[in-house]
Amino acid sequence: MVTPYIELGPLTKRCVTDVPVSTLFYGDNLDVLRKRIKDERIDLCYIDPPFNSKRNYNQIYNNIGIEDRAQAQAFVDTWSWNTTANEGFAAILDNEGGRFRPQTIDLIKGLRPVLKDGPLFAYLVSMTLRITEIHRVLKPTGSFYMHCDPKVSHYLKLVLDTVFCSQGGDFVNEIIWHYTGGGRSKRYFSRKHDVLFWYSKGNTARFNLDAMRVPYKETSGFAKGGITSKAGKKYEPNPLGTPVDDVWDIPIINPLSKERLGYPTQKPEALLERIIQASTNAGDVVLDAYCGCGTTVDVAQRLGREWIGIDITYQSISLVLRRLEGKAGINWPSILKTITVDGIPRDMESVVALAHKKDDRLRKEFEKWAVLTYTNNRGAIHEKKGADSGIDGIAYFRTNSTENASMVIQVKSGGVGRGDVAKLRGDMAREGAVMATLITLEQPTGPMITEAKSAGQYHHDLMGRNYDCIQIVTAQEIVEGNRRLDLPMSLEVVKKAQAHAGGEQLGLLGGTGSDENEDDE
Repeated sequence: MVTPYIELGPLTKRCVTDVPVSTLFYGDNLDVLRKRIKDERIDLCYIDPPFNSKRNYNQIYNNIGIEDRAQAQAFVDTWSWNTTANEGFAAILDNEGGRFRPQTIDLIKGLRPVLKDGPLFAYLVSMTLRITEIHRVLKPTGSFYMHCDPKVSHYLKLVLDTVFCSQGGDFVNEIIWHYTGGGRSKRYFSRKHDVLFWYSKGNTARFNLDAMRVPYKETSGFAKGGITSKAGKKYEPNPLGTPVDDVWDIPIINPLSKERLGYPTQKPEALLERIIQASTNAGDVVLDAYCGCGTTVDVAQRLGREWIGIDITYQSISLVLRRLEGKAGINWPSILKTITVDGIPRDMESVVALAHKKDDRLRKEFEKWAVLTYTNNRGAIHEKKGADSGIDGIAYFRTNSTENASMVIQVKSGGVGRGDVAKLRGDMAREGAVMATLITLEQPTGPMITEAKSAGQYHHDLMGRNYDCIQIVTAQEIVEGNRRLDLPMSLEVVKKAQAHAGGEQLGLLGGTGSDENEDDE
């Protein structure tokens, strides 16, 4: 089930509509929170937002039968004081509609002369806007878990205190997620933990103690049947085990694990299982406002919770859909028939709006949407390096039971002509691809069609048919005619990810958002 794409517009009013559960939103989470989710709708919100790490993160695609792996920028965690930050700061000070607490306003005002108009302050302004809305949508019994980095956790705790504690809520726990793996530093104690803050909206937050028990250690007297005091009174062990404390030793995702998707900062399912089981019951609603590769959504679905996921990049939305689709037909119902996908372009007006967005965070979103939609979420986004390589995506497809080949894809949102087709023909040859597709926002011209036809045809033995070596597809055909690539696609499951050369990428070996690239011993 899908709903029409909606351009949400200025953020001046509180939500007047509501959305069904099991909804995946493509868009800015501040827009969605303010315009689409009603007050006191959510039982549990978990977020793993960017950490202001000043890094760019890539998703790695591993294609069966292909040695080389394509990489694409999944998200940018680099902040600057720009128009968006300035508008956010002004919105907090103006406090239209009484959205912000006086304590929050005073804190943000006080931090500006300390932090100046720089990246950290821009990050804190952005998070303050969103934490305020998350508090609003939580039920009185609701809980909020925020995953953060030790470098910024102290600032974020101040923000959380002013939002939650000033309105009858409470700081419940600082949870340390401890893990091993990755490098070891020779210069300092190796950084092997993340911080999670747990805040409650009221004093009746749900906590399922028995769901948080683990087996007794072998060295414990309880593991051997109980402990007898000097007075002779015997303490019997709880058959469910001992309660979990606030230090969680949960392994990172093994590089060879089936769970690994190649998405940077991917968290292990066991971590989300513990959070969801601790603070929700079956049928409760779980929100992840930075859902990334969809671990929260996946675990919530498996544990019988309802869910709402939000992400600003179509690359993430595509990966979540593929992840859910992969569970269908095993022990789940047909997932994609039961969820709502909101914010994805459904007509030409919304396609054009996406192509012309001026927000730097979204400047490649039209290309990603076009590549992934046309390939039914099975293509790989191509990360351009240096000069424009002319390629936005790659699709790998089967040629027989053991071999595959590739198609390169270019997306154009501006003027196109015969020269673009000729250049794509050269790009196809350079990349060793047997076919190429040009996706255009505008209609192709006659000379473009002639140039494409002159490239000849490719005979696909498995399909028993010929394909034009160069195909031209319009965005209108994709969105209104539902045109899709009709080739037997290779299994492009994004697994076995490794750190990007040169240490530019975090979290791939460790499976965490804050893992440092440390020197090996």
